[in-house]
Amino acid sequence: MSTTEQTRTVVRNYVAALSGGEAAERRAEFFAPDATWTLIGDLPTSGTWKGPDQIFEGFLPIMLARFDLTKPLGQELRTLIADGDHAVAEWTTRATTVDGTEYANDVVIVFRVADGRIAEAREYFDTRYASRILFGQ
Repeated sequence: MSTTEQTRTVVRNYVAALSGGEAAERRAEFFAPDATWTLIGDLPTSGTWKGPDQIFEGFLPIMLARFDLTKPLGQELRTLIADGDHAVAEWTTRATTVDGTEYANDVVIVFRVADGRIAEAREYFDTRYASRILFGQ
């Protein structure tokens, strides 16, 4: 399998696991021990999170706490472009907030894959919308 195909497969499988609610329990499968996740912007969750534990026990719980997890939450993958060890994924995250507001935000993430696992992710989305809907700012 080429590097490009391996990168595409890793990212596609990660997005599927994320949508299926399995990403946290499979984090070691998807993320390198020194992986970084950077959320661009000025949200309370913006910044760089280092290692799978910070990503899944720091960053994601803060974001998920804003959603009603008894309602569907998912990512609709629209585009996945890979070249070598990089991939760009575009999806729409859909959920319901804890106050009952429907949330839909388009996301673009640039991934770098090394040795079959995500080594780096840089996430971009409408942070003004997220700030208003999720954080009441």
